[in-house]
Amino acid sequence: MTRSQKEKMLAGEMYNAADPEIQAELVLTGAWLKRYNDTLGDTAERWHALLLERLGSVGLGAAIRPPFHCDYGFNIRIGAWVYINYNCVILDVAAVTIGDGTAIGPAVQIYTADHPHDPEQRQAGLQLGRPVSIGRHAWIGGGAIILPGVTIGDHAVIGAGSVVTRDVPAGSTAMGNPARVKAGGRLPKS
Repeated sequence: MTRSQKEKMLAGEMYNAADPEIQAELVLTGAWLKRYNDTLGDTAERWHALLLERLGSVGLGAAIRPPFHCDYGFNIRIGAWVYINYNCVILDVAAVTIGDGTAIGPAVQIYTADHPHDPEQRQAGLQLGRPVSIGRHAWIGGGAIILPGVTIGDHAVIGAGSVVTRDVPAGSTAMGNPARVKAGGRLPKS
C-alpha cells in the first residue's frame, strides 16, 4: 500500500510538499494563525483556548504570545506552564516537543524542516523533517535558532542569539554560533 505524502512527512521520510493534502493543511493553519495573531491584546486564557484548537497538545497554563508562526501546528506539543514570547517561528514538519515549565524568549526559531543534500532531489521538490525536543524547565534566549534533529535536555540554558546545531545535555549552558556547551555547566539542585 502506498503511503500519502503527508504520512511520509509525519514518518520523517522524504515527501513532496506540493502535494494537495499538505497544501490544504497549510491553508487551514494559515487561517488559524490569522485568528490567533489577531488576539495580541487578549488574555493568556484566550490564547490557550485557541492553541488547543490546532496544536498537538497544550499543557495547563501554557502560553504563546502573538505573533506566532508555524507550518502545521498539529506536530507541536507543549507542556504545562510553557511560555513562548513574541515572534516565535516553529517549522513543524516533524514533531516539536517542549517540556513543562520551559521559557522561550522572543524571536526564537525552531526548525524541523530539512532538505536533501542531493540537488536532483531538491529540484524534484522533496523535503524531510527531523524532530526537535526541548526538555523541562529549559530556557531558550531570544533570537536563538534550533536546527532539525536537536535535543535540548532538562534545565538547559541556550544563550540569546545562539545557533544550536547539535544536542545540548541536561543542566548545561550552550551559547554561540554554532552553540557550544559552556565548560563547568552543572545540573541544578532538585
